[in-house]
Amino acid sequence: MHRMTVEEFKESGKMPLTVVLDDVRSLYNVGSVFRSCDAFRIDSICLCGITAVPPHPEIHKTALGAEDSVDWRYFKTATEAVDTLRAEGCTICSIEQCEGSTKLNDFIPEEGKRYAVVLGNEVKGVHQEVVDMSDMCLEIPQFGTKHSLNVSVTAGIVVWHFARNILLK
Repeated sequence: MHRMTVEEFKESGKMPLTVVLDDVRSLYNVGSVFRSCDAFRIDSICLCGITAVPPHPEIHKTALGAEDSVDWRYFKTATEAVDTLRAEGCTICSIEQCEGSTKLNDFIPEEGKRYAVVLGNEVKGVHQEVVDMSDMCLEIPQFGTKHSLNVSVTAGIVVWHFARNILLK
């Protein structure tokens, strides 16, 4: 299947994208995000607040080892992560439904830029303070009766959007 080893993954070029998990409570969601981030070779993940960190059996159950390949770091709050990522040159994009948000399908990442996408708690979403700090908010268009998606599903859609516009050009 021509899969990379963890060592090859660590040495490979990465998509200039960091995923920030802002108080994500489900360890299965955390593991699923790791797995999607591995699939598209994102740069790193920031785990913030109550978000659990590896090693943990429940994270591993859905990550299937991606917690070993994808670089990650922990921050006490998502605001600390955003401050750090901005200082590192990232454009901060909260994934949230709010006034003035940009539909994901209308957003094209600029070549050569580094991005960080912030995904929020399963019930409360991204903290308002983090939304206010963001350079933009991106929203996944939805057409049914529900107004939200599972955070790990959201991560997969958003990371894929970046990958198809950066890696598959």
